Amino acid sequence: MNKGKKRLAVTVLAASLLGASLVSVPAGVRADVVWDHWQQAEALVNQGNSAGAVPHWKYLVDHYASIGEWENAALFCGKLDSYYDAAGQYDEAIYYYELENTYWVRAGRDWGAVKLQRADQIRTTVELYRTEKDPAVFQSRSLPDSGKLAKFEPAYGTYLGLYSEQDPEVGNTFTKAESVYGKKHAIYLAYAHWGQSFPDTYARRAKEAGGALQIAWEPDDGLDPVTDGTYLRNWAKKAKEAGIPIFLRFAGEMNGAWVKWHGNPAQYIEKFRLLHDVFAAEAPNVAMVWSPGDVPANDIDPYYPGDAYVDWVGVSLYIEPYENGDPTLPSMLATSNVERLNRLYSTYADRKPLMLSETGVPHYSHSADEDFTEWAKLNLQRLYEIMPYKYPRLKAITYFNVDQQMSNAKNDYSLSDSADIKSYYRQLIANPYLLSKVEDGAKPSGGTGYMPIDADNHVFEKMTRITPFVKIPDVYIGKIDYVLNGRTIASQSSLPYGLDLKAGEVPEGSVLQIRIANKEGQQVSLRTFGLSSQVAVELDGKTLKFEQPPVIKDGSTLTPLRAIFEAMGAKVDYDAATRSVTATKGSTTVKLTLDSKTVYVNGEKQELEVPATLVGGYTLAPARFVGETFGGKVGWDGGTRTVTITR
Repeated sequence: MNKGKKRLAVTVLAASLLGASLVSVPAGVRADVVWDHWQQAEALVNQGNSAGAVPHWKYLVDHYASIGEWENAALFCGKLDSYYDAAGQYDEAIYYYELENTYWVRAGRDWGAVKLQRADQIRTTVELYRTEKDPAVFQSRSLPDSGKLAKFEPAYGTYLGLYSEQDPEVGNTFTKAESVYGKKHAIYLAYAHWGQSFPDTYARRAKEAGGALQIAWEPDDGLDPVTDGTYLRNWAKKAKEAGIPIFLRFAGEMNGAWVKWHGNPAQYIEKFRLLHDVFAAEAPNVAMVWSPGDVPANDIDPYYPGDAYVDWVGVSLYIEPYENGDPTLPSMLATSNVERLNRLYSTYADRKPLMLSETGVPHYSHSADEDFTEWAKLNLQRLYEIMPYKYPRLKAITYFNVDQQMSNAKNDYSLSDSADIKSYYRQLIANPYLLSKVEDGAKPSGGTGYMPIDADNHVFEKMTRITPFVKIPDVYIGKIDYVLNGRTIASQSSLPYGLDLKAGEVPEGSVLQIRIANKEGQQVSLRTFGLSSQVAVELDGKTLKFEQPPVIKDGSTLTPLRAIFEAMGAKVDYDAATRSVTATKGSTTVKLTLDSKTVYVNGEKQELEVPATLVGGYTLAPARFVGETFGGKVGWDGGTRTVTITR
C-alpha cells in the first residue's frame, strides 16, 4: 500500500535552491565584464528593480553555459524563471525552468525535477480528442511496437479497477460495486504480505464479481527472505487454483525510500525475475506487474527487471492539494495527473501496456479542513477520459478508494463520502471505453476509440464527441466556448467538458476554436483546430468503408461506384480505352462513361444530374443512381450526412 504517498518535498527544495549561493566567482579573461553584470544585477534587485536585472541574468546564464559551469548557469536560470513566474510571464518562465533542469542534469544533480514540475503547473494546455468508429484509424495507437499484446492486455480500451476494502458501501464484497457505482469493475485490488498465505477470500470474491484481482504483494521484512521454496511454490499453486486473471504487483514503489525493499536495484531485479520464473511455471494466469511510484523519477529505471520478465508496467500516481498533505507548503493544485505519467509512458509504452496500479484524486483535505470538490472533478475527468485518450497504451486504472483521515497524506479519496463525487464518478465510468471484464484482446462495446485532433484537418463521419483537455495556470476554468466557423455553438462552465457534433454541422474545411476564460472572465487561451465531416454510406444498416470517400459536387453527392455495386452483389468491369464502366447483376446491366451524364440501363438511355467522374483513381457517381440501379431504396440524413441504401 502506498504509505501516504510520501514524496520529495519539492517546494522546500525549490526554496533552498533559490536561496543558494553561486558556486564560483568569475575568473579568466572576461572576469571584469562578468563581474560587472553580476554586481549590477544584485544592485538592481536590492533597489527593488528585478526587471532591470533580467538582462544581466541572461548574460550570466549564457556566459556560464558557454564555459561549462553548469551549476552557476542553473542558478542564474533559477533567478530568471522565478522572476518570470512571479510576473505571470509563464512562457518565459517555462523556458528557463526547463533550461535550469538541463543545466542541473549536466552538473550531475537531480535538483531540476522540481523545476520541471513547476513548468508543468503553469503551462497552458489545450488539447482536443474525438471519438472514432473505424478501428483501422485508432487501434494502432493502442498496440506495442511489436504488435503483440501482453498477457490479459485489451486490444484497446482501459480496464476499470477499484480498491474498495475501506469503502463502507462495498468493502470486500466486490459484487456490490456495480449497484453502488453503476458498473462492474474489471479489477479489484488486494494487499498481501510475504510470509502470509495466498489471499483466497479476495480471489473468490473477485471471481464472484466476474473480475480479476490485482495483488500488491509486499515483502515487509525486505528482499532477503524472498527465496524459492515450499512457501512460494504453494502460494503460486493457490494463485492458479483461483481460476481468475491475477495481476501480481510485487514490491511496488521500490524506487521510494519509504519501503524496505528500496536501495538495492540488483537484488530487486534478481527477486522479481525469480518470481516471474516461478509463476510462469506454476501459475500461467498470473501477469507480472512492475510498478514503481511516479516519484522520485530518477530512481525508477535502475529497478526495471527487463522486458522478458515484465508483463505490465504499473505506477502509483497521486495528486493532492498540498505536498504530503501539509497546508503550510505551497499549493499543489496546479499539478495535473496527466503530465505525471508522461515520463514513464514515454520510456515503456512502446513495449509494455501500462496501468495505474494505484491512483486517486482527493476531494477534501483534512489537514487544511478544505473542500476540493471542484478540483477533484476537474482531475477525475482527466483521469478517466483524458489520460486513456492521450495515452492509449494506458490499459488499466485502479482507484484507491480511501479516506485517509489525518494519517499519511491526510486526504479523502473516498468516492462514497461525497454524493456529488460519487454521482460524478458514476457518470464518468459509464463510458464503454472503460472495460468491465479482463480478457485477452478485450474491446469496448460499440467499437469506439479516440483520436487526438491536432492543428491539421481531421475528418469524421456521422457524429463525433469532442473532449477538451484544458489546463491553465489559474487552475480553475471559468468557461469553455466552442466556436465553429466563427460562430459560438456552445459554452460550458460546468464539468465534465465535452460536446457532441453531428456531421451536418461541420462541413468540409471547417475551423473549430476552443476559447478558454478563467473564473474572472478573462480569455486566457484560444486554440484553433481543423475539423471536417465526410459523407457516410450505409447499406442495409452497415456503414461501408471506402479508399476514396464520397464527395459533394455541384450540390450532388457522389459515391464510389464499384465498392457499392460490389457490396450489392454486382460484377463490375472497367474499360480504360473507352473510360467506361459496365456493371451486371442478374438481368440488369448498367453502362456509363466517365464525365458523361448519359448512362444505359439494359440499353435504355438515362441522364444523370451530374456525370460520373474519376476522383483519386476511383469512379464516383451520384448516390441516388448508384443505390437505386440494382433495386435499392435511397435515403438521406442531412444531420449526419449519411446516404442510406436499403434492399
